[in-house]
Amino acid sequence: MSIETSEIRHLLTFGGMRAEGRLAAQLWAAFLTIGAFLVWYLFRADFWMWQFIVLGLWYAGLMWFGIRWPAFRILFLVVIGIAAIGVGLYQSGYTAANSAALYYVFQSTSMFYWMSAAILISAIGYYRYLFSGHQSAGDWGHRFAWVTVALGFAGLAIRWQETYIGHPSWGHIPVTNMYDAMVLLCTTTALFYLYYEGQGKNRGLGAFAMPMILVADIFLVWVGVAYHQNQIQPVIPALQSFWIKLHVPCEFIAYANFYLAAMVGVAYLLKEKAERTGGALVSRLPDLNKLERIMGSMVMFGFLFFTAGTILGAVWAAKAWGGFWSWDPKETWALIVWLNYAAYLHMRSNKSFGQHNKGRKLAWWATISLITVTFCFIGVDLFLGGLHSYAKL
Repeated sequence: MSIETSEIRHLLTFGGMRAEGRLAAQLWAAFLTIGAFLVWYLFRADFWMWQFIVLGLWYAGLMWFGIRWPAFRILFLVVIGIAAIGVGLYQSGYTAANSAALYYVFQSTSMFYWMSAAILISAIGYYRYLFSGHQSAGDWGHRFAWVTVALGFAGLAIRWQETYIGHPSWGHIPVTNMYDAMVLLCTTTALFYLYYEGQGKNRGLGAFAMPMILVADIFLVWVGVAYHQNQIQPVIPALQSFWIKLHVPCEFIAYANFYLAAMVGVAYLLKEKAERTGGALVSRLPDLNKLERIMGSMVMFGFLFFTAGTILGAVWAAKAWGGFWSWDPKETWALIVWLNYAAYLHMRSNKSFGQHNKGRKLAWWATISLITVTFCFIGVDLFLGGLHSYAKL
């Protein structure tokens, strides 16, 4: 996902687009500009420096994604439309107890169950495409991956509104327990998978990405049912911070890319074996060089956001606890993850790192790294505790 200076200039001038594409990009730019101005105008009295910075970053990020990836524009509008219905029903005084629409569809927990169904259908479709070659199955997997992302982000927006209902002082961004975190992980991972799928024009990798997301979703449903984490609860003082809106998104963009890199690593190893022994995977997955490049891009993009998220987390820690670093278990494992992927990127750029089987080594590295990422993300909360154990069960 790296982008050169010439490409930045190309994007800013909408170069290289057909007339209709250029018009759509210009409308997108105008839509975002008006939206950002309205946010500034309505909330400027409550904003301070960092909130203006965040608004600018969101504006730039959404602008870039929408111009570079036209499908994202449609997704953004669909998410706003779905979320607006749910939020509008709540603000009109309806609840799940007196509105069938909220009870069955537009309350966040119902929407997340529908998201779970979409993940399952998508995983089955991609899996069938990979092993049977049915293009229609891959198409259905692709469509329901989009449904997953739309329902996930719209559900999180509605859940944010739900945190204010009954107890306005409880209102918070919905990323404060394991249930919310798993929703965000599933949704963000599916979104980035669809981006990479669009860049590579190949749906075979969906049979690796969506089943992995399905496993995360099963865990999500379990913590909701068994531990009632789908119920809105007040957050502890340490989480009542502006910094959570910066730190958490960065970390989950990183986690999504690291998880996807691991699945591409598995695909690389299976493709390599299929090329030696024969099999359907030879024709339904990208070639090995492309798989290695995709895997490297995912790790690099994840590493950048993990670095930013870790720095922001240190600033937050200084505000909350008086020190940037305390060797808390979460901080220690974050450092382990950072060093692991820093070493991966260093070895990938090192020409002496086993050129004849470099791709295989990197694929194994990315796959095994799944253990360190998962333990940092979930294992620390479940088994080690510490200051960061907000998502414990």
